[in-house]
Amino acid sequence: MNPLLNWLRSFYPAPLTIGRGELWLSSVGVGLGLLCTDWLSRHALGTSSVWFIAPMGASAVLLFAVPASPLAQPWSIIGGNVLSALIGVACHQWLGSTGLAAAVAGTGAVATMFALRCLHPPGGAVALTAVLGGPAIHELGFGFALWPVAADSAVMLALALLFNNAMGRSYPHHGVTRSRPHDTRDPLPTQRAGFHKEDLDAALASFGELLDIDRHDLEEIMTRAQLHAQRRHWNGVRCQDIMSRDVVSVGPGDSVDEAWARLAHHKIKALPVVDAEQQLVGIVSLHDFFIGQSAPAPSRVPRMNTARRVEDIMTRKVRTARPEQAIADLVRGFSDGGLHHMPVLDQQDRLVGMVTQSDLVAALFMTPAGPA
Repeated sequence: MNPLLNWLRSFYPAPLTIGRGELWLSSVGVGLGLLCTDWLSRHALGTSSVWFIAPMGASAVLLFAVPASPLAQPWSIIGGNVLSALIGVACHQWLGSTGLAAAVAGTGAVATMFALRCLHPPGGAVALTAVLGGPAIHELGFGFALWPVAADSAVMLALALLFNNAMGRSYPHHGVTRSRPHDTRDPLPTQRAGFHKEDLDAALASFGELLDIDRHDLEEIMTRAQLHAQRRHWNGVRCQDIMSRDVVSVGPGDSVDEAWARLAHHKIKALPVVDAEQQLVGIVSLHDFFIGQSAPAPSRVPRMNTARRVEDIMTRKVRTARPEQAIADLVRGFSDGGLHHMPVLDQQDRLVGMVTQSDLVAALFMTPAGPA
């Protein structure tokens, strides 16, 4: 391909992987953030002083449009804007309202934000505003960093916290965290195969420049991409192809002794609990028969539960699957989620089968993969 043509194509905007609803949500958030910040600042500081500065518009775009960005986190907006303001004021007092002062202020602001891990692009504009903002700004001196920069930044941050969390967004954003079902230091099963964290760190370092994405988010993206690829390979294998159909179950009113006897007789580790219409109401597994398992200070040797009926010991919140569901959808629950059994329900929520870890392992090794 012609190098010039390839270079010109790099100017073409990349598609945004954002839904229409998220697009409107971001736009409305920016507008509300600017409107409320202006109103609060105007009433708090009064119109006789500078109460609002243009760089807040750029901060609003980051906080409401890309709240997951490392550049939009609380320390970034507060530290980045305030430190940049202080540096800008110092450069103006040293070099005056000159192009050299503006250049030195921008350089110092970016270097400081990098050093203190609070890089916030509007901070560069704040530093320039301190140098070139005119008499009203210059009269404030170093107070400019407090009023209005710190005040506007704090109000904008408070609004972003309220708005983003009310809309179901994760803010402040710390990447995806998953609980470890066995409470050990081992990586989750999906993190042991394929790429490792060291590989991800090396790949990021190989770019030689800052990428605007959290490392934990990138790790989650890569993990999900691997799972999507596997789902494409195994899309033809459904739960109904591998599940056990002759499922041993108990009723909620059955005795605990009867449930234990069925577990022992069939050499299984869990029993789905169904009502008279075969609808799932819970599940009982080996650890449900014992007390002291989840107490704050569990006993050294667990004792048998003294409850007499299954409904008194069963787990009521059960993760289930559908017969037509692809087995690739179950992998993460069985691996990272620590599940060992997953009841399969029909459209009327009646128990029709059970998928276990053994079923899944056998399917992955014995069933030919579909085309990629």
